[in-house]
Amino acid sequence: MAAVVLSACAKEVGTVDTNKVVKTEAEWKKQLSDEQYRVTRKKGTERAFSGAYWDHAEWGIYSCVCCGTDLFLSDTKFDAGCGWPSYFKPVNDQVITEHRDTSHGMVRTEVVCTKCDAHLGHVFPDGPPPTGLRYCINSASIKFRKTDPPKK
Repeated sequence: MAAVVLSACAKEVGTVDTNKVVKTEAEWKKQLSDEQYRVTRKKGTERAFSGAYWDHAEWGIYSCVCCGTDLFLSDTKFDAGCGWPSYFKPVNDQVITEHRDTSHGMVRTEVVCTKCDAHLGHVFPDGPPPTGLRYCINSASIKFRKTDPPKK
């Protein structure tokens, strides 16, 4: 299945391909840094205020470090003060899958990349309008592609 995604960041982000990417642990380890592997494949979390994108403010698109799926647009990024990149919505409902997470004595909602099942972070119901959501994402799970800001 594919869909075209439009945004203020870019005229067309691209198509969303949800065909699964499946690799062996050895293949993921070869492709990813140790930190990217720990976060995305082993459900790790980077330390707050330590990732590359927690205070990043350029125009562009944040995509999955494992499979390249476009996940978040810079015009949905906001400063939540939590030390991780935060967004109020993904590019569309197809790119993120949610799971109940009861690890560490908490009940949270984990978010993973639909295409490759990479652990991205968690979503919380304390974000800004229009969604009221805060997608709290590990920098190690995403990469950034710069785009031109929208023309006014």
